[in-house]
Parts: sequence; structure tokens; C-alpha cells
Amino acid sequence: MAEGLCRHHHQASIEAWSCGIENHGLNPLAVLAMAQIGVDISSHRSKTVEELANQEFDYVITVCGHADETCPIFPGKTVVIHRGFDDPPELAANCIDENDAFVHYARVRDEIRDYILSLPKVFGRQ
Repeated sequence: MAEGLCRHHHQASIEAWSCGIENHGLNPLAVLAMAQIGVDISSHRSKTVEELANQEFDYVITVCGHADETCPIFPGKTVVIHRGFDDPPELAANCIDENDAFVHYARVRDEIRDYILSLPKVFGRQ
């Protein structure tokens, strides 16, 4: 969701890449939550850090505690920032149905969107 939101809101100024420590696949409820606000991530795919090993980054932003704790060292001038969000699949694990689960995805999506919109300030750009 973070990559999709960043590409949607900052495509002219930020080149966004999303990856994780583990490959989990694309979650259909995340796709639905994003489609609800007009952002299509249906063609995105889950990537691991190893897949982007040759990519240089100015900033790496971890969005979950596990990634923050196990994030690899990035060479050079890469700045690593942690901004944690609840994990929608974890929150939805005990939900009765998809409608109950979807509420968690929509809430976390909105929290990530608010953070993404603040990124120019986080990066010291206005």
C-alpha cells in the first residue's frame, strides 16, 4: 500500500520501491482498500530486499516492527527511518468475515496515506 500511495501522490518527486524481509504475495484486501480510493496496485507484486540489492536508496522507510528489527544495513548515505503501522493481516486474523477484516485495511491505508503525504517534510523538502 505504501508504494502505491507514494507513487500516486509523489510520482514526480519520489521514486518509490516496496520490499520486505519475506515475500508474502499481494493481499486481495489491500488491493481492494487501495482501489476504494482510486489507486490501482493490482499489478504490484511482493518483493524481497534481495531483489533490490543493487538499487541505491536515499531513504529506506520501514513500516512494520519486524522490518525495523531485521532491516539489513544499507551502504552509503542511505537514511533509514522507521514509522510503524499496524499489520492489517495480523489485525484481521480473527475477524469473522472479509467485511470485518476490510475495516483494518482501510484504517491502516488511511494512516499510511497521511504519512506519505508528509514525506516532503520528512525529507526536508517543501
